[in-house]
Amino acid sequence: MRRPHIRSRHLAIALAVTTAATLTAGAAIAAPAAPAAPSTAGTPSLVATARAAAYAHSATTGVSKQDTLTVTDTLVDPDGHRHVRFVRTHRGMPVLGGDLVIHLGADSAYQGVTRAARHQVDLPATDPKLSAHQAAAKAAAAAQGTAGEPQLVVDAREGRTALAYQVQVDDSRTVEAGGARTVVIDATTGSVLSNIPVNDPFLSPSVLHKLRQRGERLTPGTAAATTPAAPNKPAAGHYPAPATGTGASLFVGTVPLSTTQTAKNAFVLRDGTRGNTETRDAGGKELDKFIAAKPLTHGTNRWGNGTTADRTTAAVDAQFGITSTLDFYKKTFGRKGIKNDGAGAHALVHFGKNVGNAFWSSDCGCMLYGDGDGKLFTKPLVVLDVTGHELTHGVVDATAGLQPTRVDAEGHQFGEPGALNESLADIFGSAVEFAANNPKNPPNYLMGEKLGLAQKFLRRLDKPSLDKLEGTVDYWSKDTYDTEVHAGSGVSSHAFYLLAEGSGKKTIGGVAYDSPTYDGAKVTGIGRDKATAIFYRALTRYMVSTTDFHDARTATLQAAKDLYGAGSTAYRTVDRAWAAVNVTTANAPTR
Repeated sequence: MRRPHIRSRHLAIALAVTTAATLTAGAAIAAPAAPAAPSTAGTPSLVATARAAAYAHSATTGVSKQDTLTVTDTLVDPDGHRHVRFVRTHRGMPVLGGDLVIHLGADSAYQGVTRAARHQVDLPATDPKLSAHQAAAKAAAAAQGTAGEPQLVVDAREGRTALAYQVQVDDSRTVEAGGARTVVIDATTGSVLSNIPVNDPFLSPSVLHKLRQRGERLTPGTAAATTPAAPNKPAAGHYPAPATGTGASLFVGTVPLSTTQTAKNAFVLRDGTRGNTETRDAGGKELDKFIAAKPLTHGTNRWGNGTTADRTTAAVDAQFGITSTLDFYKKTFGRKGIKNDGAGAHALVHFGKNVGNAFWSSDCGCMLYGDGDGKLFTKPLVVLDVTGHELTHGVVDATAGLQPTRVDAEGHQFGEPGALNESLADIFGSAVEFAANNPKNPPNYLMGEKLGLAQKFLRRLDKPSLDKLEGTVDYWSKDTYDTEVHAGSGVSSHAFYLLAEGSGKKTIGGVAYDSPTYDGAKVTGIGRDKATAIFYRALTRYMVSTTDFHDARTATLQAAKDLYGAGSTAYRTVDRAWAAVNVTTANAPTR
């Protein structure tokens, strides 16, 4: 939850009536596991066609002549359908909550739009009553830090159209490890419209508070690692050259690592086969730039010793977790990197002093791992599903950009879009475990089971309410709109589990599950692969910054229709899984 797109309650997946049938035609794809690789750059003609359609169909898209659209993502399906994601400016100012996706057929005809706000953005007056200096002072006071340069924006969230200042505040004393916050100040009234942390922590403030209240000291379940085997020797002569080393980790045993050889007896922990994915040592500093950290080098290409006594051990886990996550997204969906641009991912281990958390930083574009606070956490949080979870926040950031509806003074985040963000991170974080299938870290539908918590996990997908630390819920209710995001994440996580595995008792990989339903009716799952494909397609094509659970139901139904057809078992099971968590057409909020 990095950027301040606090949601409007209004999202529409609008389909042009004249072309609605086209979405079904040719949409039944037998095997979603290996789709054609999507295009992120987009051809100029495709982007121009989508942009022209947005203006031509302004009654449904909400785009006016005063708006300028900037493309952020393009996807071309195997059957030729196209999806172009835009952010916009209004009268030259960025619009918060103004994102939209234009859907085109294989013939480039307009088929519909997914938009974050339904109302028309129209701001005739662009002269702020508040000065930039006054806005910076208010932002600094709200976030308790040092304010940067204010930028005028249009805030179209929560159904409003307001002239505002957006300010990044660094060294915030309200954020763990002194991170940054993005603050939005109303340029007319001076009120704080939003105040969101830039970095996303794996462990929420509420969890940390409860654990400290209990005096619980975590004992992470590390895995015994053997002495790394002798690495493969690359051909001598030309450097830098790709190399294969081995690493003794904390949590996943001894694993192979793709590295880079820079001289005869010199290697750096950088993976050139995965877009130069690299892990570096922050040296106990709270660095905000990856390049400022120390590269990790070795003379023998054998990394770590399975304990924290060796500073590279945590880096082995981090690098393995990141490459496993990248491999999952590429092999499963054809996604090339977090932003689908071919670039690798970065990590900083030994981040800060006494930091008992792990973070995804969109500003840095990297994972940040603390070493533990020495009290609650005694080891780095370089666990595989933690990495999969946090890097998925990066994927969400690069696609739908789901945001919480509000953040309180203690940093607790609330609202359904933020909860859906946390849920998707859990869903795909779990999927990373299944894809890696590491014997020292067996895959399951539990999150944080390696952290050493007394309840044996942080969250779980089959029956989320078994998580007593965060009070996670199993079913949707009207209260979910303003529920803390980790607690609210159970709604869509539970729907996903039911879609994949079905209801009732089941043992998978030695873990016992027993998933209930809201109405007591049975759900028969369609399998993890199909369920994952449906949720990924929904995220990347049909979700925007304000998507709530009812919108997510619509998005996953559309994704199932695209992949398997409207009359398929998969489509009917998606509908049934959402009904089983009390998300239905009948109880959808009024738009």
